[in-house]
Amino acid sequence: MANHKSAIKRIRQSEARRLRNRYYSKTMRNAVRKLRNTTDKAVAAEDIKKITAMLDKLAGKGIITKNKAANLKSKLAKHVNKLEAA
Repeated sequence: MANHKSAIKRIRQSEARRLRNRYYSKTMRNAVRKLRNTTDKAVAAEDIKKITAMLDKLAGKGIITKNKAANLKSKLAKHVNKLEAA
């Protein structure tokens, strides 16, 4: 166990960050999953704007890498473009 005051604080901080990052990652994965299952083009076009902003925000905070965000955005855009208007 840590003996220094700063090490104890560091443990608290890293645990809080880990839980926060886990929450954001799970939220992002669920949003992406929901968009991939969408079949209506109008709904998907609306959702992709929100998800793109979310991915950019998470990449900026370092929760996911910029390349992962770019890859997901590209694949989701392809998916939305492939959908037919209902």
